[in-house]
Amino acid sequence: MSKIIIGCVGDDFSGSSDAASFFAKEGIKTLLFNGTPMYDLQDSDENIAVVIALKTRTQETSKAVEDTLEAFEWLKRNGADQLFIKYCSTFDSTKEGNIGPIVDSALEKYNVKYTILCPALPVNGRTVTNGHLYVNGIPLHETHMKDHPLTPMWDSDISKLMEPQGKYPSLKLNYEILELSKETILGAIEDFGQDKEHFYIIPDYSEEKHAAKIVDIFGDLQLLTGGSGLMTELSRKYKNSIKTKSQAMTSLSEGKAIVLAGSCSKATLEQIEDFKSRNGKYIKIDPMALLDGSQTKEDIWEYIELAEEDAVLVYSSDNPESVRAAQKVGSHIVSELLEQTTAYLAKKASENGFSRIIVAGGETSGAVTKILGYDSYFVGDSIAPGVPVMIPLKNKSMRLVLKSGNFGQKDFFIRAINRTKENTNG
Repeated sequence: MSKIIIGCVGDDFSGSSDAASFFAKEGIKTLLFNGTPMYDLQDSDENIAVVIALKTRTQETSKAVEDTLEAFEWLKRNGADQLFIKYCSTFDSTKEGNIGPIVDSALEKYNVKYTILCPALPVNGRTVTNGHLYVNGIPLHETHMKDHPLTPMWDSDISKLMEPQGKYPSLKLNYEILELSKETILGAIEDFGQDKEHFYIIPDYSEEKHAAKIVDIFGDLQLLTGGSGLMTELSRKYKNSIKTKSQAMTSLSEGKAIVLAGSCSKATLEQIEDFKSRNGKYIKIDPMALLDGSQTKEDIWEYIELAEEDAVLVYSSDNPESVRAAQKVGSHIVSELLEQTTAYLAKKASENGFSRIIVAGGETSGAVTKILGYDSYFVGDSIAPGVPVMIPLKNKSMRLVLKSGNFGQKDFFIRAINRTKENTNG
């Protein structure tokens, strides 16, 4: 049986591919599964990392907990030494959020006294200072994320975000404490936990050097939680145990490209405008037009099919005001309609010579991968930090790039198109 040196469970697909990319970049063979596999891994002498993508970020809480524990049981049955709960680097600010219940259930089931809460990803501007989460130096609740349509950010203090979600207290380790010796820090943690059944530790992580210290102190815990920031340092920790190097698969493919954008994040909106400014071929999905029948998914596909360009952008992304206006008819109705439309277009594209599918947004990514029927992937080169090219095990001619809404450079769509195109220098 393959030895799973670390088994990670993510709260959405794009975030899980983000996590997987960091392991792959450090030379660890990495498999990404969309949902808990129905089969066990085949025997092999390889050491691997495995990431299982779920949809627990906005799922009903009891189901989110159930699905996470099922994934963990699969990972442990297949030889996982260490478990990691991966969530978005902007955490989950809703009082009914699932991070607390999921972490608590894992602590209790596996009799783990404490774990860390570490959402930071400095390379993408997500840092933690004095226990507060910042985005590009701005407190989380003061950024545009305060207007997020599904999870509006109401505070930046991670301990306060956890209070209504979790059952246990938090211990903050600020950057000054992290300068102390490992023995001193572990002693303080032991003192804090003497009268507590379980608890959380919130380490500062505003500079890359903090990752090394955090992994040095906590890298052997049975259970870790956080964003992707620790993945590189954890991978380096494990590299010496890698017995075999797998043959890398090319990230290039000959077919046409389609970009499907559903995220309403500031980064994705800027990426859309950048693509349009370069005279790229594009079409907008209008939810109100879909509802009244003046626009249909068949109309959109016909536009795509007739395009002579190598790549076409299709987007439903919009500013918060427009999103709220559309949601007046029912947010779930609109969200489901947009996901169904995007999934339909992805399916038609895959059946008609498009072998490069680039998707922006976690929910959109989930809808696309579900309709395509892919549930397992090799993880390849990254287009941007945390955004790899993925090759489905069932269709090795297809290239998927799935990014969280906030990730990627301004010209990300152009980069993704060029760096997956056969016979291009990128």
